[in-house]
Amino acid sequence: MTTPSELDPRTLTALGVDGALEAAAHPRATASVLSGLSAHPDARVRARVARHPNAPLEVLGALAAAYPQDVLDNPGLPLLRLARPGFLNVFPGEGVAALLSLPTVPEWVLDAALRHEDYSVRTALASRPQLSEVRVAALAGDAGWQIREAVARRSELSPALTRQLAADDDYDVRKAVAARADLPGDVLRTLVQDGHGLVRASVARRLDLPLDCMLTLAADGDTDVLATLARRMDLPRNVREWLASSDEALVRAAALQAWSVPAAWLFRAETDADPDVRAALARRPDASAEVLEKLAHDEAESVRRAVLEREDLPEGAILALARAPEQDIRLHVASADPLPASVLDVLLADTDPTIRTILAVRPDLGPQRLARLATDENAEVRRAVAYAAAPGSDTLATLAQDANIGVRRAAAAHKNLPHALLQALGEDSDAGVRLAVAGRTDLSPILRERLQHDEDASVRAEAELA
Repeated sequence: MTTPSELDPRTLTALGVDGALEAAAHPRATASVLSGLSAHPDARVRARVARHPNAPLEVLGALAAAYPQDVLDNPGLPLLRLARPGFLNVFPGEGVAALLSLPTVPEWVLDAALRHEDYSVRTALASRPQLSEVRVAALAGDAGWQIREAVARRSELSPALTRQLAADDDYDVRKAVAARADLPGDVLRTLVQDGHGLVRASVARRLDLPLDCMLTLAADGDTDVLATLARRMDLPRNVREWLASSDEALVRAAALQAWSVPAAWLFRAETDADPDVRAALARRPDASAEVLEKLAHDEAESVRRAVLEREDLPEGAILALARAPEQDIRLHVASADPLPASVLDVLLADTDPTIRTILAVRPDLGPQRLARLATDENAEVRRAVAYAAAPGSDTLATLAQDANIGVRRAAAAHKNLPHALLQALGEDSDAGVRLAVAGRTDLSPILRERLQHDEDASVRAEAELA
């Protein structure tokens, strides 16, 4: 039997799984052998390396992200802790974060994470549930704002720490505090007056916002704060109406995003000077068919795109979008299912051949429209008709006589091609057309024999194989 010391570390990843598992579990496996096995493609081998007491520190750190429990179960950790008390600082941040994600983590890991140089580790620690108040307090005073923000988002936080973080120098931390469900009233009223608009906007989202705070925020000079407030339905009527009539388009658009708005607002939004407001109207579920049709003709592209997002458009709106100047809007319409006949006819006359090509393979286009596309000026469109499920024998006959060899090749492969057309295409001047015919399984014996003696070697070989 080969001992681990006899193995070449440079070739360990090529070991079979059974041999690698044996080597990774051997009590005399060397650090170099274990390092080589740590890159083995089999996860079971890497897990055994993570549990081996001889595994080097760098290897344990690299494996900790994927095998945190195996690393913690490594019997060599107690000795490693004595020899190098701060060894977790050598581990990559994602490895220590993986250790912290385990349901049960030793206290020494929590203490090491608290002192870890990587802020992502301390952030992960700050997000860990059931953390002692002492550790939470230490993290609340951390130099990294991300760590303090994570503390502010904890489900349980003492009133003292809540007040401390509400006065934090970083607005992201204060914003996280403003979103807390257990925010004391005095802290809430302090944050209403916060110097940063994003913090005040976070306050404005609160479901339990007191009426006096609403009135204070309604006089705010920040557009984002007013827009956030305008989405609420529990505002005093005069405040809500004032925000819906704001000089700022962002605020007027936000007012239209509330669950329910007066009919007069919808009527007013139709003629609003700002496209963002009209786009907000287009997204409302209670916008009428007449309004949607009008907005589908809107001069602003953003409004038309907002209409395009809906799946309940009336025929008039779809017709308008089918005539939109933007190609991608028309492409979207051409790909929609189903489409009214009136829309199909509009798209059939589209100046962009890409639109007409998409139409050609629609199952609902019908034989008459397919026949029209079969004589299209663009060869790509005509070829696409040959890919339609049921173009009809007359249309296939048109395609089989097309001047473009690519169209005839596509027609030659259609499963419904009549026998007479097969005969004609089997004598086509283009070898590629004859090749497509030769590959079919529905040829008459006479036609197959003729193709087996074709002047082109590829055609002859295809006919033999088929």
